[in-house]
Amino acid sequence: MSIRTSHNHTLTACYLGYITQAIVNNFAPLLFITFSSDYGIPLSQMAVLVAVNFGVQILVDLIAAKYVDAWGYRPSVVAAHIFAVLGLVGLGLLPRILPAPFVGILLSIILYAVGGGLTEVLISPIAEACPTGNKEAQMSLLHSFYCWGHVAVIVLSTLYFHFVGIEHWWILACLWAAVPFFNIFYFAVVPIRTLEEDVPEGEMLTLGGLLKKPLFWLLVVMMICAGAGEQAMSQWASAFAEAGLGVSKTVGDLAGPCMFAILMGTSRFLSSRLTKRFSLTAIMAASCALCGVCYVTAALSGSPILSLVGCGLCGFSVGIFWPGTFSLSAVALRGGGTAMFALLALAGDLGCMGGPAVVSLCTEAVAGGSLKGGMLFGVIFPVGLAVGLLLLSMRKKTKE
Repeated sequence: MSIRTSHNHTLTACYLGYITQAIVNNFAPLLFITFSSDYGIPLSQMAVLVAVNFGVQILVDLIAAKYVDAWGYRPSVVAAHIFAVLGLVGLGLLPRILPAPFVGILLSIILYAVGGGLTEVLISPIAEACPTGNKEAQMSLLHSFYCWGHVAVIVLSTLYFHFVGIEHWWILACLWAAVPFFNIFYFAVVPIRTLEEDVPEGEMLTLGGLLKKPLFWLLVVMMICAGAGEQAMSQWASAFAEAGLGVSKTVGDLAGPCMFAILMGTSRFLSSRLTKRFSLTAIMAASCALCGVCYVTAALSGSPILSLVGCGLCGFSVGIFWPGTFSLSAVALRGGGTAMFALLALAGDLGCMGGPAVVSLCTEAVAGGSLKGGMLFGVIFPVGLAVGLLLLSMRKKTKE
């Protein structure tokens, strides 16, 4: 099949796009201790790097919602990968050549965060617009590649640091840039359709029209709950691994997030198969129930091992939340277009930032400093998503 005509190649490019997203979000955090020891950067400043990465991505989500249709899918997605390459190569080189290494790291993160934000906005609608069957399964499988990319970054980087030496980390940063570099040329030639091609003339919503839809705001709340439910637990994966397995903090930092990502990716892969037999709403409702049980188990269990199991199964339960809400949105608001995907991605990112913050605030204000006590409040996120699913189902039955 020709690269220029086969939409299977388009989907493969989208899979690589989400792997790129995983690289830019998860590689630098593996190096925070190295940055501190090599360049004398206080560990407290690493929080600034994380905030800048996601803050820039959220800003790009917001801007892209208004302008990406005018820019065009192909130029925008190619530009996204160019920014990712520049950021990753810059991460390897700029701290070594600039007088202030922290400035070099910060500039690099800003560059690849621009690429990450554009990638997040574009990949899902490009895949959704492909003329293929079973879009719900396709969306779940697509998003699983972020998880596999996350696992690959952790495992392959750890092996590199062990066998080559962590002092050569800057070479690995440049090697990781090969993934988005290849995808620049891939996206330049694969066929790319737009969502507008599948919507009858006159039914496309403007940005203002979209914002006036109560249904859109219900979907926004569902995306916030999806992101929050995922990250409120994911943030503590390494702590649960350290306590449950009795391993060092370094091993816990790798084992916890890696376990969470593997189970989340497995969930998305299985969901892509189960949607052929069960409705997406039913799968998501079951996942909400499992997620609630996982939060309760992690919060109330007196056993560190059971808390770790609850954390891991939570990764499995939240896997369908993000892609599932995207798929439901594409059906419920067919005229939403790229702007809808961009704003839903923005809502999901806000949930990713807000979920851990809510748990932390509840830990301090209500649970007397007990992380497990604060974790119990994370139940509100799967419950909120379940309520959204119920309202969405009620609306569908009313229309029928």
